[in-house]
Amino acid sequence: MNFKYFYIFFFFTLTSCSTLKFWEGSEIDIDEPMELSDIQISIPVKSNWKIQLSGENDLGNFVPGFSQEKLFFADITGAINAYAANSGNLLWSKKYNELSSGIAAGFGVVVVSDKMGNVVTLDQNDGSEIWSINVKARVLSKAAIDASAILVKTSAGELIALNKSDGEILWSYRSQLPLLTVRGSSSPVINEDKVIATFDNGRLGVFQLSTGFPIWDGAISYVSGTSELENLIDADSDPVIQGSLIYTTNYQGNVSIFDQAQKRAIWKSESSSFYSPVITKGLIIVIEDNSKIVTFSNKTLESSWTSGSLLNRNLSNPIAYKGNLIVGDYEGFIHIINPVNGKIIGRKNVSKNPIKSLSSRGDSFFAVDEKFNLFSLTI
Repeated sequence: MNFKYFYIFFFFTLTSCSTLKFWEGSEIDIDEPMELSDIQISIPVKSNWKIQLSGENDLGNFVPGFSQEKLFFADITGAINAYAANSGNLLWSKKYNELSSGIAAGFGVVVVSDKMGNVVTLDQNDGSEIWSINVKARVLSKAAIDASAILVKTSAGELIALNKSDGEILWSYRSQLPLLTVRGSSSPVINEDKVIATFDNGRLGVFQLSTGFPIWDGAISYVSGTSELENLIDADSDPVIQGSLIYTTNYQGNVSIFDQAQKRAIWKSESSSFYSPVITKGLIIVIEDNSKIVTFSNKTLESSWTSGSLLNRNLSNPIAYKGNLIVGDYEGFIHIINPVNGKIIGRKNVSKNPIKSLSSRGDSFFAVDEKFNLFSLTI
């Protein structure tokens, strides 16, 4: 490769030297995490079970995979395990090289990627290896799985389609990688006969699944600064598909809506986020990079409510679950939020470590912390 690029780890903690304000003679750090205020708990969080693996889940990109009644979870050391989702009982376990991203499951297989650039596909029933292929760069996000193809996106900005049966490369697309990126990556999304992906250059691309033919693309946001730091506009969040609309966010950019029929963006609002937006209760909900929560009416696209009650608490990705909005924070708290008005209506401290990711399946939702503890929870 003739191009250079650099990763910035937890960029938002490195670009500031703790800006201080003076107010009434006292020194206030505007980057200080908001202290939690007392709340009236109307929805309690209940713990089902907990699993502990090993390593440091710094990026938060190790998420569980689900298929039928099974849950699959892997850690950075190379442990790959299958569990009964309802009980957490271990079904099988395998050990591989150090991994670079979490596990994906579907269509009878599980897919992981190691730090050497190998994409490995295993049988869901017993963990036996089906095939392995080296894609010449790390894969930092989980794969997308279809009946005939497995899609991965590499740290080199390449989107690759692999034959699900034997791992043969079906097609690839290389995006233009900027000089500077935030360390992380979004996963491609398969929607009917199309692959939809966001890239580190702040663009969205739509491709034909069978051939990789680029159908159309568009900018989530454009660079507008005078330095490489100001022009960081990575799209590290997965696109969200609802009907013909695609919802996206990016860092130092926008929350945007693209219309697949018109093949263009139809709405944008300035926002900086590492996470996919949540669409629920008629709202578009975005967790910004400083943990401020902003919302928009999905019908009128006007601003709805905003909340700074969890500001600078390094919130996890948000999920919609049983009509509520759920986030985790850096002190291991789970917060249940009423998505209609932003009021916190439930809270539980489940870990001594930061909550890095949330996901839901069936009657439970799942939290993964920085030390590879996996919690099964419900409300």
